[in-house]
Amino acid sequence: MSASASQSELRLVVLGPVHAGSKPAVCSILGLQDNQLGTDEEKGSKHRGEAAGRQMVVFSSPGWFSSTFNPKKRKEHISSLISLSSPGPHAFLLCVPVDQPADGEAKALDVLKKLFGPSAVSGNTIVLFTHIEELEEDEQLEEYLTTWRKDLLELVERCGGRYHTLETRGGGPEEKKAVEELLEKVEQAVKESGTQHFSCNLFREAEERLRQRQQEMVMQRRKEQGDEEPPTNSPEATEEEMEAVREEAERSICDFDLDVDSIFPSTTVSTSSPAPSFLRGLWEKLIGWIRWLPSLVGRESLLGSLVGLFVGGQYGGMVGATVGSVATEMGRRKTEKTK
Repeated sequence: MSASASQSELRLVVLGPVHAGSKPAVCSILGLQDNQLGTDEEKGSKHRGEAAGRQMVVFSSPGWFSSTFNPKKRKEHISSLISLSSPGPHAFLLCVPVDQPADGEAKALDVLKKLFGPSAVSGNTIVLFTHIEELEEDEQLEEYLTTWRKDLLELVERCGGRYHTLETRGGGPEEKKAVEELLEKVEQAVKESGTQHFSCNLFREAEERLRQRQQEMVMQRRKEQGDEEPPTNSPEATEEEMEAVREEAERSICDFDLDVDSIFPSTTVSTSSPAPSFLRGLWEKLIGWIRWLPSLVGRESLLGSLVGLFVGGQYGGMVGATVGSVATEMGRRKTEKTK
């Protein structure tokens, strides 16, 4: 990659599993259809395109920050993320569903901080809210966050107050405008950071290894073509030659010495606590009950207690408390609307 190309393109890393809305987010940014991104949900993918007059590189990374993710696969995904987004992304976009608990996404920010340093979160991460269709028709995202989702607001605060959504009710021009506004927020974050893009020791190491690997590949190609020794008065490899082997070189160095055990000290789920997928399913059912059964509105505390007892353990307490507060806020909003 030439220096000019690296500076002109905008590199984004979209974090989150498919159910969190990461795939539609990538499609919205690049103006693609779902079938153009492939069907493998477990692998990260890199896509080039154009948005709002800017050359874009968007890397989609699955939910490797989950404690249930295979440790070996996790290391491969993180290494791939570093290599494919080198010399460093302009922003990390953390996909956060508005209709689910935020504990998993909070852990994702913890992981980013441990991997790349505090500035990766506070200076270069934007919360990208998804599943906005779950909001009431006349309800704005900001209103929803401030009235009953303090947990999501905490995520936003950790990310320097930056959040956005690409999901619109109007479609067409509104979707295009949403993408433009996102890129403006990315560029503003980069400007405030005082750097050309995010960087840290891992990304600097990645770029150095990439340059070395590119040189090796160019020399090998010359040798195969019968030009074993380049002229003494010419550079070892031109920028054009280096660019031609860039993507192949990126795929060949995806093996970084990462101490994932220190970042993920425990990769097992307690037998006394339900799996995250179960908790998400329970959450969705409870939210459905709260929304559609007004008779539950007057039993907020009881509902939270029952959930805590049913789930059990540390997770039960957290989920029960969250459900109780959600029910209370829902009841207050319904009461206000009927006045």
